[in-house]
Amino acid sequence: MPRILVVDDDPMVGATIEVLLQRQGFDVTLADGGETGLSALEAQTYDVMLVDIFMPHMRGFESIRIFHERAPAIPLIAMSGYAFASSASPTPDFLRMALELGAARCLRKPFTPDALLTTIRECLADAGGNAQPKDKKEAP
Repeated sequence: MPRILVVDDDPMVGATIEVLLQRQGFDVTLADGGETGLSALEAQTYDVMLVDIFMPHMRGFESIRIFHERAPAIPLIAMSGYAFASSASPTPDFLRMALELGAARCLRKPFTPDALLTTIRECLADAGGNAQPKDKKEAP
Protein backbone atom coordinates (compact mmCIF):
# COMPACT_ATOMS: atom_id res chain seq x y z
CA MET A 1 0.00 0.00 0.00
CA PRO A 2 1.69 3.24 -1.11
CA ARG A 3 2.33 5.82 1.59
CA ILE A 4 1.41 9.42 0.83
CA LEU A 5 2.41 12.45 2.90
CA VAL A 6 -0.06 15.33 2.50
CA VAL A 7 1.16 18.71 3.77
CA ASP A 8 -1.48 21.45 3.67
CA ASP A 9 -2.41 24.09 6.23
CA ASP A 10 -6.08 24.13 5.15
CA PRO A 11 -7.82 21.46 7.26
CA MET A 12 -10.67 21.02 4.76
CA VAL A 13 -8.28 20.48 1.83
CA GLY A 14 -6.16 18.06 3.85
CA ALA A 15 -9.13 16.06 5.12
CA THR A 16 -10.70 15.85 1.65
CA ILE A 17 -7.47 14.59 0.10
CA GLU A 18 -6.96 12.16 2.99
CA VAL A 19 -10.43 10.59 2.65
CA LEU A 20 -10.17 10.37 -1.14
CA LEU A 21 -6.77 8.68 -1.03
CA GLN A 22 -7.70 6.30 1.81
CA ARG A 23 -10.74 5.16 -0.18
CA GLN A 24 -8.34 4.36 -3.04
CA GLY A 25 -6.20 2.18 -0.77
CA PHE A 26 -3.39 4.61 0.06
CA ASP A 27 -1.82 4.92 3.50
CA VAL A 28 -2.09 8.67 4.17
CA THR A 29 -0.30 10.85 6.71
CA LEU A 30 -1.74 14.34 7.01
CA ALA A 31 0.43 17.23 8.21
CA ASP A 32 -1.06 20.68 8.83
CA GLY A 33 2.07 22.63 8.00
CA GLY A 34 5.68 22.55 6.95
CA GLU A 35 7.15 21.79 10.36
CA THR A 36 4.81 18.87 11.06
CA GLY A 37 5.36 17.64 7.51
CA LEU A 38 9.14 17.61 8.00
CA SER A 39 8.71 15.75 11.30
CA ALA A 40 6.53 13.16 9.56
CA LEU A 41 9.13 12.83 6.80
CA GLU A 42 11.83 12.11 9.37
CA ALA A 43 9.69 9.53 11.19
CA GLN A 44 8.44 7.54 8.19
CA THR A 45 9.21 6.72 4.59
CA TYR A 46 6.79 7.78 1.87
CA ASP A 47 6.22 6.98 -1.76
CA VAL A 48 4.85 10.41 -2.73
CA MET A 49 4.58 13.83 -1.05
CA LEU A 50 1.81 16.35 -1.76
CA VAL A 51 2.93 19.77 -0.52
CA ASP A 52 1.05 23.06 -0.60
CA ILE A 53 3.30 25.85 -1.83
CA PHE A 54 2.00 28.58 0.48
CA MET A 55 1.75 27.78 4.18
CA PRO A 56 2.30 29.83 7.34
CA HIS A 57 5.82 29.66 8.84
CA MET A 58 7.27 28.24 5.61
CA ARG A 59 6.58 30.90 3.07
CA GLY A 60 6.75 30.69 -0.66
CA PHE A 61 8.95 27.99 -2.05
CA GLU A 62 10.93 27.31 1.09
CA SER A 63 8.80 24.26 1.85
CA ILE A 64 9.21 22.77 -1.64
CA ARG A 65 12.97 23.31 -1.55
CA ILE A 66 13.37 21.85 1.96
CA PHE A 67 11.15 18.81 1.34
CA HIS A 68 12.99 18.05 -1.89
CA GLU A 69 16.41 18.47 -0.23
CA ARG A 70 15.46 16.17 2.68
CA ALA A 71 14.01 13.45 0.47
CA PRO A 72 15.14 13.92 -3.15
CA ALA A 73 14.13 10.38 -4.16
CA ILE A 74 10.48 10.87 -3.14
CA PRO A 75 8.34 12.41 -5.89
CA LEU A 76 6.91 15.72 -4.71
CA ILE A 77 3.63 17.11 -6.05
CA ALA A 78 3.33 20.86 -5.46
CA MET A 79 -0.17 22.26 -4.96
CA SER A 80 -1.35 25.85 -5.08
CA GLY A 81 -4.49 27.87 -5.57
CA TYR A 82 -2.72 31.20 -5.84
CA ALA A 83 -2.50 33.37 -8.93
CA PHE A 84 -0.82 31.97 -11.99
CA ALA A 85 0.85 33.54 -14.94
CA SER A 86 -1.30 34.27 -17.94
CA SER A 87 -0.99 36.39 -21.01
CA ALA A 88 -3.10 39.07 -19.31
CA SER A 89 -1.10 39.18 -16.10
CA PRO A 90 2.59 39.62 -15.31
CA THR A 91 2.32 37.59 -12.08
CA PRO A 92 4.77 34.72 -11.69
CA ASP A 93 3.66 31.18 -12.37
CA PHE A 94 4.23 29.68 -8.94
CA LEU A 95 3.74 26.06 -10.00
CA ARG A 96 6.33 26.42 -12.78
CA MET A 97 8.77 27.77 -10.20
CA ALA A 98 8.03 24.77 -7.94
CA LEU A 99 9.07 22.45 -10.77
CA GLU A 100 12.40 24.26 -10.94
CA LEU A 101 12.89 23.68 -7.19
CA GLY A 102 12.39 19.92 -7.42
CA ALA A 103 8.68 19.18 -7.65
CA ALA A 104 7.97 16.23 -9.94
CA ARG A 105 4.44 17.38 -10.77
CA CYS A 106 2.10 20.26 -9.96
CA LEU A 107 -1.61 20.56 -9.27
CA ARG A 108 -3.59 23.77 -9.46
CA LYS A 109 -6.28 24.05 -6.80
CA PRO A 110 -9.07 23.28 -7.13
CA PHE A 111 -8.27 19.99 -8.83
CA THR A 112 -10.50 17.03 -9.50
CA PRO A 113 -10.15 13.69 -7.73
CA ASP A 114 -9.21 12.15 -11.09
CA ALA A 115 -6.43 14.70 -11.65
CA LEU A 116 -5.06 13.99 -8.15
CA LEU A 117 -5.13 10.22 -8.58
CA THR A 118 -3.63 10.37 -12.07
CA THR A 119 -0.80 12.60 -10.86
CA ILE A 120 -0.04 10.34 -7.89
CA ARG A 121 -0.09 7.23 -10.09
CA GLU A 122 2.29 8.89 -12.57
CA CYS A 123 4.70 9.67 -9.73
CA LEU A 124 4.47 6.12 -8.38
CA ALA A 125 5.10 4.70 -11.85
CA ASP A 126 8.09 7.00 -12.38
CA ALA A 127 9.57 6.12 -8.99
CA GLY A 128 8.76 2.41 -9.29
CA GLY A 129 10.64 2.12 -12.53
CA ASN A 130 13.58 3.99 -10.99
CA ALA A 131 13.34 6.27 -14.00
CA GLN A 132 13.46 9.99 -13.80
CA PRO A 133 10.44 11.63 -15.42
CA LYS A 134 11.38 12.58 -18.96
CA ASP A 135 9.63 15.88 -18.56
CA LYS A 136 7.99 17.42 -15.56
CA LYS A 137 4.31 17.94 -16.04
CA GLU A 138 1.65 20.22 -14.71
CA ALA A 139 -1.74 18.59 -14.32
CA PRO A 140 -4.74 20.34 -15.87
